[in-house]
Order: sequence, then C-alpha cells, then structure tokens
Amino acid sequence: MDTILSTELKCYHCGDDCTGSNVVLGEKVFCCNGCKTVYEILEKNNLIRYYSLTEAPGVSQRKAQMKNKFGYLDDPQMSRSLVDFTDGRVSSVRFSIPSVHCSSCIWLLENLYKFNPGILSSRVNFPEKEVELKYNESILSLREVAELLSRIGYEPEINLSSTEGGKKKTYSKSLYYKTGIAGFCFANIMLLSFPEYLSLVNNVDALLKSVFIYITLVLSLPVFFYCSSGYFSSAIQGLRKKVINIDFPVSIGILTLFGRSTYEIVFLSAQGYMDSLSGLVFFLLLGRMFQEKTYGLLSFERDYKSYFPAYAVIKTGGLETPVPLSGLKEGDRIIIRNEELVPADSVLIKGSASIDYSFVSGESLPIEAVEGDLIYAGGRQKGTAIELEVIKRTSQSYITRLWNNSDFIKPEENRILTFSSVAGKYFTASVLLIALLSAIYWLKFGSTQQALNVFTSVLIVACPCGLALSAPFTLGNTLRIFGRNKFYLKNAAAVEKLSRINHVVLDKTGTLTRLSEKNIRFFGMELQECDRKVIKAVTHNSMHPLSRLILSMMRDTELIDAEEFKEYPGGGLEGVADGKTVRLGSVSFVLGSDSGVHQGGSSSVYVSINDEIKGYFRAESIYREGIRELAHCLRNYNVSLLSGDYDGEKDRLRDLLGSRVKLFFRQSPLDKLNYVKKLQEQKNLVLMVGDGLNDAGALFKSEVGIAVSEGSVNFSPACEAILEAQELRGLGDFLKFSKTSMKIIYVNLIVSVLYNFAGISFAVENSLTPIVSAILMPLSSITVVAIATLSTSLMAKIRGLN
Repeated sequence: MDTILSTELKCYHCGDDCTGSNVVLGEKVFCCNGCKTVYEILEKNNLIRYYSLTEAPGVSQRKAQMKNKFGYLDDPQMSRSLVDFTDGRVSSVRFSIPSVHCSSCIWLLENLYKFNPGILSSRVNFPEKEVELKYNESILSLREVAELLSRIGYEPEINLSSTEGGKKKTYSKSLYYKTGIAGFCFANIMLLSFPEYLSLVNNVDALLKSVFIYITLVLSLPVFFYCSSGYFSSAIQGLRKKVINIDFPVSIGILTLFGRSTYEIVFLSAQGYMDSLSGLVFFLLLGRMFQEKTYGLLSFERDYKSYFPAYAVIKTGGLETPVPLSGLKEGDRIIIRNEELVPADSVLIKGSASIDYSFVSGESLPIEAVEGDLIYAGGRQKGTAIELEVIKRTSQSYITRLWNNSDFIKPEENRILTFSSVAGKYFTASVLLIALLSAIYWLKFGSTQQALNVFTSVLIVACPCGLALSAPFTLGNTLRIFGRNKFYLKNAAAVEKLSRINHVVLDKTGTLTRLSEKNIRFFGMELQECDRKVIKAVTHNSMHPLSRLILSMMRDTELIDAEEFKEYPGGGLEGVADGKTVRLGSVSFVLGSDSGVHQGGSSSVYVSINDEIKGYFRAESIYREGIRELAHCLRNYNVSLLSGDYDGEKDRLRDLLGSRVKLFFRQSPLDKLNYVKKLQEQKNLVLMVGDGLNDAGALFKSEVGIAVSEGSVNFSPACEAILEAQELRGLGDFLKFSKTSMKIIYVNLIVSVLYNFAGISFAVENSLTPIVSAILMPLSSITVVAIATLSTSLMAKIRGLN
C-alpha cells in the first residue's frame, strides 16, 4: 500500500485525521486497521448505507482492544446480573453504548440481525444511549453479543454498578393517570353544568336535573379520593413535622369544596361546586406534571460504582483471565494496561506506573510509582502495562471508604425553605382569620346557616391555586429553558436554591480545565533542529504522558533512531541518539543536583544534551473558553477555588479569575467538604461546581451541587445539576435567570391575591354562587399559568437563553 501524503485526508469511517496513513482500501483511506476492518464487515453484510446517512459516522478504532476482553461474561453469575429476561432460549439484555451519536449509529444498531442470525431484534434508546437486544442463546452467548458490538465500533460500557443490579430509573405513571382522570371528570362536569351557567335550570326536567347533579357527584369521587390524595398525604406529613406547607391550604380548599358540594347535592338538590373542585385539582396536577417532567433520563445519583469497570484481568500461571470485579481477592495478580482503571488498592509488582488520580484527588499530573509502591483504587494508568498485587478488595479500598463517609451520604435537612412553603404558612393563617371573622359577623347579624355558608365560601374561593400553580409552571419552564442550554437540573426546587446562592466554590481540574488535555511549552535556550531530533528520538521510546506531550510538540521534526535508551521510574529518561547523550526529567535527575537552578514546577521536564542544560519543558493546563467572562459574571458573588493540584498555575489563575477570588491548592476531598461546611457555618448559601469523585462530598453538602461533564451521559458524582462543559461560561447567566424566575413568581402572587380579594368580597357578602366560583377559580388559574409560561419564555429570549 502507498503512504498517503495529503494533509486534508480524513478517515472514511470515523473522520479522524489520516495524514500520513498507509491504511487504504481502493480509494478509501482509514486512520487505522480497526476502522478498515469495521468497513469491511459492513461491506460484507451489505450495510454500506451506514455511510450515506451521515458523513464519517463511525467511532475511531485506534485504541486496540484486549483480546478476550469480554471473557468474564461467560461467568454465569455475571451473565445473570446483566440479562433482563431469559426463558432458556431467548434472552433480553440492555447495554449502555456511549458512542451512539447520530442517525447512522441508530440505523446500524437496529440492523444487527443482518450480522448474525442469533440477534433476533435490537432497539436503540437514543436519549439514554442504550440498545436493547433479544438474542437466541443456542446461537449466541452474552459474551459474543458484546464482542459483536465491539467489533463494529460500539463497545458496550459495562461497569460495576450495572453488574450489581444498580437501580433502574422508574417513572411513576400515577401522576399521569391522576391528571388524565381529573381532566376527564372536569370536562364532563363542566358539560353537565352548562344549564346552570346559562340559567336554563328552570327549563330542565326535574328528574333530568337531579340525574345531572348526581352524575357530577359520582364524577367528583375519583377526583377527591384518588386524584387529590397526594395533597392530603403531603399536608399530613407536613403537620407531623410541625410544618404548614403549601399543600395544607390546598387540602383545606379541596375538602371544603367537596364537603359543601356533597351536602348541597344530597340535602338541598343544589348544583354544588364540583366543577370548581375538578378544575382546581386538574390544574394543580397539570402544574405538578409540568414541573416533574424534566430530565429523568439523566442520572443525578451516580456513585463510584458507575466509574469502576465490571471486571479485572487476573494473571495466573502466565495466563490472563478476565474475572468479575466481585471475585477479586487479596493476593490476586492483576494486569492494568494504558488508560485502564486500578480496581482495588494494590502494590506495584512489575512495570513502570504513571497513575492519574485526577478524578479521585484532583491532582492533574500523573504520579510516578516504582515497584513496591502502593497504588490506590480509582487511579488510571498512563503508559505501558503494569502488574499489581491486590492487598484490599474493592469494597474495602480507599475510594470506597471515601465514598461511604457519612458526610458524603447522610441526608441533610434543607437549609433553604421554598417560597411556596413560607407563603403557604402565612396564606393559611390569613384565610382562616378572614373566614373566622366573617363567620362571627354573620353569626351576630345573620343566622348560623349564613355564617357556615360564608365560612366555607371564603375557604373555597381563597384556595391558593394561583400560588400553587405559579411555582410549578414558572420553575418547570425555567428547567426546560436551562435544559435547552445544556444545563440540567434535578428538580424545580434547585432553581429556587440557585436564586439565593451567595458563595460560589469552583474546582479546577476538569472543571475550569479540559480534562486530560495539556499544552507543552519550552523555556530556555533556542533548540536547534539537531537538538530537536535527538530529543524526539529519546522521548519516542517512552509512554509517559509528559514524554508524549513533548513528542507531539515535535511532530514536524524528523524521527531518528535512538542508539541507547533507558527509563528511570520517578526520575526521567536517558538515551543516546546521533552520538549525543540526552537526559530528560527532574532537575535532580538531569543535573544530579537542583542547587542554583530555577525550578519550573512539578510539571516541568528538564533537558540536557551532552551534560549541557538546554532548559525545560512545562506542561500547562488548557482552560475552557470563557473563564475570564465567567469570573466577570460572578463578580456579585463571593468566589473560592479549591484545587487538589499544586499551585504551579496560581499566577495564571489569578490573571483569569481576578484578585478577589480566594485560591486554595492541595485540597483533599475532605478539605473541600470541610471548607463548604465552614462557609455554611458562616451563614453562606453555597454553590459547588466540580467534576470528580474528589468533589463528591462538597457537591453533596452544598445547597446546590453542579457536576461539570463532557457530556450529560458521562460519569459525574451525585449532584443536583449537570452542566455540559462547553456551557460553563454561561453559569453566571443561569444564576441571574434563576433570580428572574423568582421575580415572576412574586408577580404571580400579586395577581393571585387580587383574584382572591375579588372572590373573598363575594364570599363575605354571602353572595358566592357556583357560577361565580366556576368563573373566578379557572380564570385565576389560567391567568397565573399564562403569566408564568409566557414571562419566562420572553425573558429567556431577551437574555439570549433560547
């Protein structure tokens, strides 16, 4: 095959750069043999249409997959934990496929049966990035299903959480049933009440009128006993906790409406207020459904098990065997390859380890380890394969103990009372007082019957439907606006919490910086072309992350062979190329002493050629776009930065964030947690923004925890919100809009009070009729809903949150 020289070539399968690639098939160019193999498989099975749906739709196959990787799926216990259903012949299984990203992916995955007759059907759930497969056990095993997916570029993600029967998200249909029943009853009761509305009662046959009235009573029964049950139980729970929540006055209104209407229908043959009752419950349930129908497909409750692999590779007698992680025990020898996670606390037995603990500790640079060193679970190997000996099971490892710390998982009492809860308490007291005073007045100047009518009329017309509807519709619409801008909140209450935040705490690694990305710069003497050649020759032989960065910096330099090469773990590299001795590493390694030499920092690699120091390379974090703008948007908040990293970039952070931001480095997970506690003890309401397991405690403890993710389906610790990384610059806008949403709720409160004032004026005069109630209550609800939805949408458009 000829080497491709064009600089514009892209892989036909995945779209990656193919500059210099010699992997071709006809006129098609591929970045690696893996992509070429996938193309050949699709061509063989007449599935080439895959490439016509989307340009370069595939997933890069450059990362070589370990042979026998899915061997652990042959274990019966592991298989049972993953399979959803089996009857001994046909099995059903769901796999998470993170690489699903376009229509071509969906088309290919739903045509899997063309690859193997053992696949009976496959269906893709694109929002969850899952594929559900049914397969014939006599033709295919679970392992072979996973291998088939992996072979075509859609390797299933199987982690410890999925094999331990982690909770599947379940969606309660009860709210939808209640809303539908309430809507049906409301519409029919309104229809049966039209003679009353049009003053045609006297023209209706008495028997027919009686039938209509009792039908409305029957229709109201499911509305009262089933559809309203959630409000009653919530009010009772609040009273048990000595709290009057917004559902308490709502429950009083519902009870009064139903009680008085039933009395009037049974004993007075009157119309009653069943239309107002069913309308009230329907609108309330509609608001709750609007509020709760948010982002159920996202997981806000992930733990470390979602981060750990489902298996480990054990080495026994020279053979490597994948086994379930649950079967790993002390003394086992395990093999960890490049980019793989260490599943349990272990001791390094063989190889050169460069462990990335960024997700666990926040340290952005890999830690060097030599044989005999302890390596903690959760670290990720960067470089060649290493051999470890397990000293603690996964369940007993440091990362597990950290996660199970009581401060990380103990439920905390909500420090922020919602506006509805506070307003509901005062509203209830005011309504009861007005009703009582009105009843006393009519007892004195009227009759007992009139006093009772006035008392119940006030409770009926003053039901806080406006207040109860304003928050769900305003905050629910805000959730959708945020979601369209890649900011996903767990529930509507989080919006209200955001509006009251006064202190923002930021993590650095993976939050402000791009995860696993670095820039490399050289400081010192100007390197000649001959110097660059010998440096490239030596670093080419190393898999250390800093060596790879230096190598990438010299991609345009000619590669020559190193005549000698040796790597010293924890020290550096030494080699001979073109007759010159090259040393790269720490100051003490390169010179034998660091006296009198400027320290470039922990991320610096010094270089000498023939014992002449040339300078040093320094790795620098790549900060996300818009960090400076973000700092400006947060100028009205107190801001702190907590980093598990060294302070080598302190000056750069000071320049980006400004002098008013407090900077703290070398912060452990518990340090971050304790800092948030300290702020809360000082009466601060804290927003924590982080990305890793090291931030989990602080995210959980803060009033609002936001996990920054490279994608909403990626792993993120337990939190109340997920913010896609590219939208981090908009955090200030989200905080500002949360305040706007609360102002809209306040406006709606005023509108609701005005409607209640009009209704109460009828009630205290003992002139409230079903027709007046039927007009005022729905009109109040519709007005509040209209203001809530239209105002939030309009303000979002003005603020650029489309």
